[in-house]
Order: sequence, then structure tokens, then C-alpha cells
Amino acid sequence: MASVEFEHVEKIYPNGFRAITDLNLHVADGELMVFVGPSGCGKSTLLRLLAGLEEISRGRILIGERLANRLTPQARNIAMVFQDYALYPNMTVRGNLEFPLRMRKLPKMEIRRRAERVAAMLGLEELLERLPRQLSGGQRQRVAMGRALVREPAVFLLDEPLSNLDARLRVQVRAEIGDLQKRTGTTMIYVTHDQVEAMTLGRRIAVLDRGSIQQVASPKELYEQPANTFVAGFIGNPPMNLFPTRLSLDVTGQALIALGEQRLPAAPAGIPAQSLRACLDRLLIGGIRPEAFSLAPEGETGLLVESVLVEYLGHETLLHFIAAGMPSETQNGLMVARLAGMHVFGKGEKLRLGVAPCDIALFSEDGQALRP
Repeated sequence: MASVEFEHVEKIYPNGFRAITDLNLHVADGELMVFVGPSGCGKSTLLRLLAGLEEISRGRILIGERLANRLTPQARNIAMVFQDYALYPNMTVRGNLEFPLRMRKLPKMEIRRRAERVAAMLGLEELLERLPRQLSGGQRQRVAMGRALVREPAVFLLDEPLSNLDARLRVQVRAEIGDLQKRTGTTMIYVTHDQVEAMTLGRRIAVLDRGSIQQVASPKELYEQPANTFVAGFIGNPPMNLFPTRLSLDVTGQALIALGEQRLPAAPAGIPAQSLRACLDRLLIGGIRPEAFSLAPEGETGLLVESVLVEYLGHETLLHFIAAGMPSETQNGLMVARLAGMHVFGKGEKLRLGVAPCDIALFSEDGQALRP
């Protein structure tokens, strides 16, 4: 096992495309780190740079205390699992597990011991004599992970390992990966574009966009305190509602945000009133999570909205709406509220929604979260 350090790492391809820009990140020994972001953000490129499958253009990568820039992939003691399993079809499960050890010319007894230990760890003992075509998708993925683990690597890399599995198997194998990492204590870096995988699996998550890290934090912090509008709009399903706004004060000194022609009381968590006053009349970006909305009790004031689309999901209702006074043709005109239970709304129906002042987030015009 070993820690991993990226120091000012950049990757620029011969055609001038910059895939990674001045990236710095520390992954602790024995940590499970998740890289998440949209397709093309550079997360898989980072894994390939770490594994030695591509050369970095600038900066340093350290594995443990060793500079890895010029080490061959074999010398880095890293194991990688891909989304397509890459099992040898003519070899049994046992043969696939033992193959990397035979290539290293380890003693036969040591090869057998390691393969059977990993098979027991992953629940593959009864499948050792089967061929890959005789296995389910989840079983094949476990064999692929076992073939990597049997090498006893310093760092374990997983690149979109669950993308070929159905929804039920993804949940099962995801839980197995988390449990496996806890039991082995192996340093593990997991790449995914699926935020549900990231939020449920990662102890810390690095959110990437266009080759740069936007935020590194725990799932809770990412969700409750996004560093910028990209993280706010990427984390969460549905994502945070974002809209242009301005701050004002009422006669009592209460901060108000504009949502179209309406005003909502705002008291973003962690931001003192003095900091809010410094933003008066400046163009800002407001943010409200869909689940922060609730139906306002009859007779109470709230945000007046018009229903546009309703999705009934059994345990909850997704209400897509336009706030009164918010032009529907604007990019951020359509918003969504996640309401517990089943609610029947007609298209064009007017209703009022409540939102607590502390559930409103504020970002500067350039998209950075307001800080104390």
C-alpha cells in the first residue's frame, strides 16, 4: 500500500489539447478516493498517467515516496480494472486469477495460495473452474477485481468498473467494492461519471471539470457546501436550481434575494450578515436544492409558481415549475421541486412553495460560492 501525490501535473497532447491543468491532489495511504465528473473532464486520463500508460507533460507523480514519472508501468506496482473486464475467455476463473502471478514467475504454491485467498475474499471459490462465458456480469467484474488484487498492488485503480452492469448489480457490486477496500486497506482510486456511485462509495470525492479539480471534499460537504456553481449543478439528482439574483434588505434588515419579480428571505448557512450586506445590489447567482422546497400551508405566503411538468414517482413527486415573474424563455427559467409523497398538479396550475432562508445558497457572478 502507498499514498499517491499529484504535484502540478499537466497533460498536453501533441495537437495542443490540454487534458489536465496544474492539478494537485494527495491521496492518503489506505484511502478510497473517487474521481467524478462529466465525460471528457480528464478523470480517466489521470488514472492512465498514474498507471504509466501515458506520460505527463509537466509536474510530478509520487507513489509512496517514489517519483513515478519515469518508472515503467510494471515498476509502479499498480493494478487497474477497466469497465470491459478484459478477462481471458479461454482461461477459467482460476487461470485468470493466477495469470499475472505466473507472468511474474512466482512459485506455484504461492500462486495457488494468493489465488485461493482472493477467490475466498470475493466469493468466487465455487466458480474457479468456470470460463468467463459461464459467469454473470457481476461475477465477471469480481474476477477482474480479483485478478488485480492477487498482485497485492500498492494502489488499486478502477475505471468505470460498473458501467456494464444493470442497476441492481451496480448497487450490489458497489457495496462489495466498498467492503473490500475496508477489509484490505488498499489505496484505491475509483473513477466514475455517476454521482450516485461517487456519493455512496467515496470517503472523499474529487470533482473534475475540463482537466481541473473543482472541489475535493466529503460527500456531505460537496452536497451542502459546493465550492462553485459547477459542483452545485453536478452533484445532486435533480441538481441544484441556479438562477440570477440580487440581494436587498427589507425594513427590518432581513436579507432578501430576487427570484424573478418575487423576494425570498435568505440567510445562507455560514455567511454572516455583514458579508451579505457587502453584496447588496450586485449580480449574484442563487441556488436552491429541489428537496429544500415544500408546499406552503394554505393561507401562508410563499414563492408563487406555475406548474409546467409533473413526474409522479410513487414515493415522491418532481414538480417542474416557473416562478412568477421569471421569464420562461430565460435559460434558468425552469426549476424543479422534489416533494415527498404523491401530489396531483395540473399543467399551468398556480401554487405556493416554501423554502427556509438557510437553504438558499449564493454564488458570485463568476460562479464561486460566497464565503464569510
